[in-house]
Formats: sequence, C-alpha cells, structure tokens
Amino acid sequence: MISSGRVLLTRLLRRQITLQTRQITLQTKSYLRQPVHYCQLRTMSERGAQLSKSAAKKLAAKQAKEAKKAETQARLQAEADARDADDYSKDRYGKEATCNSKQKSGRKWTEVEELSKEDVGNEVLVRGRVHLSRVTGKQCFIKLRHRYFSVQVVFVVDDKVSKQMVKFIGACPKESIVDIEGKVVIPDTPVESCSQKNLELQGLTFRVISEAAPQLPLQIDDATRPMEEDGPVVNQDTRLNNRILDLRTPTNQAIFRIGHGVVALFRDYLSSVGFTEIHTPKIISAASEGGANVFKVTYFKGNAYLAQSPQLYKQMAVCADIERVFTVGGVFRAEDSNTHRHLCEFVGLDLEMAFKEHYHEALDVIGEMFISMFKGLQKQYATEIDTVNKQYPAEPFKFIEPALRLEWPEAIQMLRDAGVEIGDFEDLSTPHEKFLGKLVKAKYDTDFYILDKFPLAIRPFYTMPCPHDPLYSNSYDIFMRGEEIMSGAQRIHDPALLEERAKVHEIDLETIRSYIDSFKYGSSPHAGGGVGAERVLMLFLGLDNIRKTSMFPRDPKRITP
Repeated sequence: MISSGRVLLTRLLRRQITLQTRQITLQTKSYLRQPVHYCQLRTMSERGAQLSKSAAKKLAAKQAKEAKKAETQARLQAEADARDADDYSKDRYGKEATCNSKQKSGRKWTEVEELSKEDVGNEVLVRGRVHLSRVTGKQCFIKLRHRYFSVQVVFVVDDKVSKQMVKFIGACPKESIVDIEGKVVIPDTPVESCSQKNLELQGLTFRVISEAAPQLPLQIDDATRPMEEDGPVVNQDTRLNNRILDLRTPTNQAIFRIGHGVVALFRDYLSSVGFTEIHTPKIISAASEGGANVFKVTYFKGNAYLAQSPQLYKQMAVCADIERVFTVGGVFRAEDSNTHRHLCEFVGLDLEMAFKEHYHEALDVIGEMFISMFKGLQKQYATEIDTVNKQYPAEPFKFIEPALRLEWPEAIQMLRDAGVEIGDFEDLSTPHEKFLGKLVKAKYDTDFYILDKFPLAIRPFYTMPCPHDPLYSNSYDIFMRGEEIMSGAQRIHDPALLEERAKVHEIDLETIRSYIDSFKYGSSPHAGGGVGAERVLMLFLGLDNIRKTSMFPRDPKRITP
C-alpha cells in the first residue's frame, strides 16, 4: 500500500510541474510580444542603490557640457544666418560644384598672358592658381598665376565686395584653382612681383574651381628662388619626390616649353629638307649596341631587350630606299652612371640619310639642322629663356654660321698648346672635352662645334675608315658648351668590310648576323647620328643637371614618380 501511494504521489507531482512549466512558457511568449519600454530596461544602479556623489557630479558635468555645446552651435548657426542675411556679396563668391561637363555656359575666359592695355576699363574673366594672398584691413591682394605668367588682383570692401567675401578669399589655400572676374586697371606703381607689371584687376567675383590641400610639401616661391638669394630653397630630391608641384613653378613651365621647341624644331627642319619620320621598335631580340649596358626583360617564354638605339632600324629604312629618315622616341641605357648628364631613359632624336659621294653631305645637313634649331629657340622662346635665366642665370648660347668644324689633329694640338699631355689617338676624357670647349670658345667665340675625323681605334666596328689615312675614320662628335651631344659616322654598308671590321674588334659574327645581312641586297652609302633631347635642352640653357630637363627622370637611383 505504501509503495503504491508513493508512485501515485510521484505521478501527481510530475503532472503539476508539467502544467506549471507550460503556463510559464505561455506567459513568457506573451511578455515577449509586448512592446519594450525604456523604464523596463533599468540599470543595476536604478534597481539597487542610488548613484554615488562622484558619479552624479560626472553625469551633471556631462549634461552641462552637452547643453553648452548645443547652445554654442545654435549661436554660431544664428550668427552665420545673420551674416548670410547681411552678406550682400554671397552670390559673388564661394566653392563651385565639381565640374562634370554638365553644361556649357558660353562664358569667355581671357588668359593672364593675353591681358593688355587695350583691356583697361573692361571686365574680364580669368582662371589661374592662387599663388599668394594677403589681407590688409578691408583689402585682399591675390597673386594669380597661370603657367609662368601672373597678375595681381585686388579685392576692396565696397558696395559689391563684402567683408565676408574678403575674409573668404584671404583664407583660400595656395595653389587652389579659381575663376576671377575683375576690371582691368593700371596700378599706381608697377607690380614688380608679377609678369603683368603694368596691369592689375579690381576683383568683382571669386569662384573656387578646385581647392588645394592647406598643407603643401613645398612652396612654389621656395622652389623658384635663385640659389644666391636669401631664403629657403628646395633640394633636388624633394623636387622630384613632389614633381607635380615642382613642375608648376614658372621656371619649370618655361623649361619644358623650350623642351617642346627642341623636338618641334628638330622635326620641322628635317621635314623641310625631305626627311620622313619613322617609328622603330623599342623591344628587340639582341642588344642594339652590344655590351652589357642593356635592360633585359621577359618576353613571353623568352627574353628581350630595351633598345639602346634605333640605329639598325634607321639603316634598314635607308636600305629600303627611304633615303632620309628621322625618329623621336625613348632610348634605354642600363649604365650605372650617376652624373649630371646621364639618364637611363631619355628622348632620342635620331636621323640617318643616304648620300651620293661624301659623308660630309650628311654632316652639312646635321650642322645646318642645329643652327636652325638654335635660331628658332632664341626667336620663338625668348620669354621662356628669360624666365629660366631669372632663376638659373647663364650666358646666352653662342654659335656661328656655318657651324665650326675642326678635325681631330687640330683639336689635339689646341690641347697640347694649352699644356695638356695627350696622345695622337688617345680618346678625350670628360675634363679634356670641357677644356677643349673653353679653348674653342676663346678662339672662335662659339659654344657649338663639330669635331671630325676621330681615330678609327676608338670608334665602333661599323664606322667607315678614312680613305686617306687608315688610322682615322669618317666619324664625328658634336659639342655644346664643351660637352658631347652627338656621336655619328658614315656607316659601313659593305657586308664583307663589315665582317672584317667586326673581326678586328673580336666580335662574334653570329651575334650580329642579322645586322650584316641587312646590307646583302644593295645599300646606299649613308651616315647619321643621334642626340638626347634632354641634354640639348640642358646645355642650351646652361643648366647644371639633366634632371632639370627631364620631366620624370630615370637614373640608377630613381624610378618614381
């Protein structure tokens, strides 16, 4: 009986527990379906003891700070609203939306360099960079720069220009691009700091087209300052590391404008005397000039090389009866030379031409070409040359017509007469070249000359020997300010003679077989040469480093930007 009663009691208890569990579950689901109020999410502090005095003080301080912040924001907004209400110039200045070519306004801009006295009294629209800004009382002075030209703009508080507008203009970061409308006037005194010295603008509107960052890695004025002047100067690495800013200086704008002229005048002259421009491969199967100074690159499953010279392809074009050719393009030299005049990549200006009976026919064309280029640079780029000379003073480049031509023995004798010990057939070192340049300048008053008839032993295997003296050759170098800019020669166009000369130079014929074979089917006698555009520009302007004339120079230590 006792055992049966216990079993029955146990069953009753289990049933009661099950019913209670179900009831609790139903209540929980109902509770979760109800909305949760903030008062139900009480913290432990609210359910338990009151906040401590320290915590209460912190909470009160936080609330007071937030209230003060809100009050300050409201006051500033109210002041801004009041200023906007009082700012009668608010439609005359500000930041423009990003230009996305949405529409054409039909407005006409006047370039800073085009401003003239004929514009006095007229209103013009100009665009440029904020070079400098200075607020003085109720006036703001802006130096607006466009390339290597500049003009002063003055904003004065009046019935059109408000104080708020002047303040906004004065706070505009340097190098920002802006549009300004203004009236052209004659200043009381010449503005010596601007290229437009005898004109200035009375500012009427000011629109920011592209705002620059407030902190610049270099200042344009510092990058333009001549070395002899007091004040900070920017070193070469800083310039090249921030090349985009550095290129904005008036000096660099002028340098690369003249650089454009070097290439354009090269093209123009040769085109005028019957040359055809060609384009040659820069990826080649073998080193174009032999030796180890070549960049090797992966070419699918094999290797290739970057061209050291377009010479082979120029000669092939002549063999194909395109008798006068030139090319402009990249040249690559893997030379570990960290000098003032060497680059691993430069712009090559190369030419080759067939002649009838003497290689001087080609040499005459080359000399006349350079004279034409120098004349064109001096005539067409006088403003740019003057701009460069302000930062980098140099004596004007001198040349005579026709181009001075010396032969090797005469040059050696000039050096010996000046005390230099040098052998008859010894190659000229860089110091010898520079010294010879000074001697030539003193004697002939020219920075440009041609040195002809180099010793055969110091020239490449493809150079034609001199028919009058086998120790010399039909080859030449061309110099500017005592530095070599071009090496050239009559090329051997006879396959048998070419093989003979290659053997003398101990060159494996199979490595140059394709070059030799290019003359098997008949070739006109021809000559030519190549020059680096950057070196010509450097020496014409009298600059001290070729990195000043290469927009993005590549040397053994630099491959960026």
